[in-house]
Amino acid sequence: METAFAVAPEIGLVSACRALGVSRATAYRHRSPKPPAAPRPRRGSPLALTDEERSAVLAQLHAERFVDASPAAVYATLLDEGTYLASERTMYRVLAANAEVRERRAQRRHPAYAAPELLASAPNELWSWDITKLKGPAKWNWFYLYVILDVFSRYVPGWMVATRESAALAERLIADTVAKQGIAPDQLTIHADRGSSMASKPVALLLADLGIVKSHSRPHTSNDNPYSEAHFKTLKYRPGFPDRFGSIEDARAFCQRFFAWYNTEHRHSGIGLMTPAIVHAGLAPEVQAARAITLSQAYAAHPERFVRRAPRPPDLPTAVWINPPPKHEVPTQ
Repeated sequence: METAFAVAPEIGLVSACRALGVSRATAYRHRSPKPPAAPRPRRGSPLALTDEERSAVLAQLHAERFVDASPAAVYATLLDEGTYLASERTMYRVLAANAEVRERRAQRRHPAYAAPELLASAPNELWSWDITKLKGPAKWNWFYLYVILDVFSRYVPGWMVATRESAALAERLIADTVAKQGIAPDQLTIHADRGSSMASKPVALLLADLGIVKSHSRPHTSNDNPYSEAHFKTLKYRPGFPDRFGSIEDARAFCQRFFAWYNTEHRHSGIGLMTPAIVHAGLAPEVQAARAITLSQAYAAHPERFVRRAPRPPDLPTAVWINPPPKHEVPTQ
């Protein structure tokens, strides 16, 4: 529009507007716009309650006999008594205008759970424990396998098969395992999910008495207890794991064989292909040195078979995390 006024002295405003395809009225209106009109005040409905009537409705809703009643119940009760103050919907409007339309029961506030960040740099610093079900001989019949796992070495220092999930049984297993491993106060952290046995008061009191720090996963977050979950997968994918156990004795016999194999024969990729028993006993550096000698001899005999570099044994773990912090916050080893 300013273009029309710019060329108007030379060709005239009418010609300029015709060339731009706009009317003179549009050009003048664009150059001198009217200030926006002030919003008109909204007039109240002539059918609305007066201030006195609204106060009377609110007083009834606040009455002691109606303190736990809904507006529908208040409306019906007053109607049965021969009194009409306002409709049910109007009662809701009055309450909403006073910010009183809400859930009146005390609601539980769920806290924001932080991800547990746990570090183990040696055996018997961090244990993870959990319970899994084993199918019994009949439908809806289960046995319960309790397993304590050392996160650093992947060694299982304690396990138990029982007919039920019980905080008392868990307390006994933890106490026996701690005694067997010679755990000193303030040495160990035990991590678990939030199952009834794991979060029970007897277990919490036992850990406090033993000087053990307890840690729990966030609700519905299986990744917060990954080592126990992975261990149970190794158990249930083991060749020979049955679809059902004929009795609790069968379940205990199978687990006896499985944990003996797992601790002393299973070569775990997460611990440099060592067995959990070797790492837990602190013998991994010696075994790794012997492996290095064997690989050096193989390289000396046939270096042409190793194209990129001389072979070396898998690295041993130095730090094992549950939920490591961001990389810039992880302490260097």
